[in-house]
Amino acid sequence: MLFDRTLRVRRRDRAAAGLHKVDYLHRAAADSLVYRLEAVTRKFPHVAILAAADGIYARALSGRFGIERLRQIEASPILTARAQAAAPDGDVTVGDIDSGVALTPQSYDLIVFGLDLHAVNDPVGALIQARHALRPDGLCLAALFGGDSLHELRTALSEAEIEIEGGLSPRVAPMADVRALGGLLQRAGYAMPVADADRLEVWHPTPLHLMRELRAMGESNCLTDRRKTPLRRATLARALEIYRQRFSRPDSKTRATFEIVTLTGWAPAPSQPQPLRPGAASTRLATALGVEERPAGETAPPPHEKS
Repeated sequence: MLFDRTLRVRRRDRAAAGLHKVDYLHRAAADSLVYRLEAVTRKFPHVAILAAADGIYARALSGRFGIERLRQIEASPILTARAQAAAPDGDVTVGDIDSGVALTPQSYDLIVFGLDLHAVNDPVGALIQARHALRPDGLCLAALFGGDSLHELRTALSEAEIEIEGGLSPRVAPMADVRALGGLLQRAGYAMPVADADRLEVWHPTPLHLMRELRAMGESNCLTDRRKTPLRRATLARALEIYRQRFSRPDSKTRATFEIVTLTGWAPAPSQPQPLRPGAASTRLATALGVEERPAGETAPPPHEKS
């Protein structure tokens, strides 16, 4: 297992009380999900939110998009209690998407993954479970961190550790690029899969402020193979120096990049557009484009030679 999910839940519990103070990444993810829903001309009566956090995604969706019944699922018991206040008429339950949650097959019109899929050991399995729970032509929206996230912190920590300690240990979780993440939807059997990314640059007084903020979000290192001993002072000091040298602006504030990827996929349905089998097209491409068709390899004449 790449991630220690028990530890992640404990850290989400620890972060619960103050999450509203540092929830800008969840707000950005929720805004991105809402933006995509606004482009869909249909209603979603029955909705489930997985990794609901403190209810931030429910607050963004409630009262909109034809939602009649809203269920929130969150692994952290403390966050679950807070999520209830965001949608008091809905159903809120404790459950970890990594170990499977009880979702009745073909019972939802929309399933939303909050910002947690990047720390799940079996993201494809989680997406498959969601697809099974969707009605035909139901929609899945998932937000997760992409490969460019925290590249500044990864660079500074890895270079400092190699320089000071002569080796490298996993300090920041690996994250996939947007193309690879889009492939998760295809592997999970979704129709019309789309993956796109929003890039956020956040400026902090020092890299230490970023590290404290990640802890307050519940996003600190939960890798199973993480080093169990604290970072050595000399290594930390060198990492901070590298960070300031490489990623600061004239006023000394340091940059942290977050790439939030949004995955969009539909549960297959007969009513959806289907790709034609090879050779089944009724119109030639040249005709559709209004150009003259020529044998492969033949060069078209320059414009003045055309009759």
